[in-house]
Amino acid sequence: MSRQDYMNTSVQEPPLDYSFRSIHVIQDLLSEEPRTGLRPLRHSKSGKSLTQSLWLNNNVLNDLRDFSHVVSLLLEHPENLAWIDLSFNDLTSIDPVLTTFFNLSVLYLHGNSIQRLGEVNKLAVLPRLRSLTLHGNPIEEEKGYRQYVLCTLPRITTFDFSGVTKADRATAEVWKRMNIKPKKVRIKQNAL
Repeated sequence: MSRQDYMNTSVQEPPLDYSFRSIHVIQDLLSEEPRTGLRPLRHSKSGKSLTQSLWLNNNVLNDLRDFSHVVSLLLEHPENLAWIDLSFNDLTSIDPVLTTFFNLSVLYLHGNSIQRLGEVNKLAVLPRLRSLTLHGNPIEEEKGYRQYVLCTLPRITTFDFSGVTKADRATAEVWKRMNIKPKKVRIKQNAL
């Protein structure tokens, strides 16, 4: 299959689904069988999956150690990964490894243990991220939670399974002006 054929067909592929498998560490994916759906997964000649979606929800992961390596062993084109579901695990932070998948457009992180709202900043480098979930994490209780996320990630169109409206964006912008101090620009003395 040519790369172009892959790009055209893999979006339609079912996900590589490891949900509800009691997975504790990412390495467990290599010895665990993915769930089967109505449509079979297609594989390359090397035996790797041709999907762009990886579901790891409802497990007991508390970190993503070896994520890139394991994903490269499972997927023919890991760089095209577009949807990662890590909901309902025990993650306490947003691992920077997620920011290396530049084609990521859907990221589910709801129902974890993410403590710091600032963790969201890491995701700002993802140019195609359009749908994000974070509800059910301790950060949801922080004042200005929704506004902070929408300011930090202005390209997302769905947040916590709710569409982002023009009014949401306007509210977030007002919140930003009231709550986020602009960075001071330092002028070098010898530049004057």
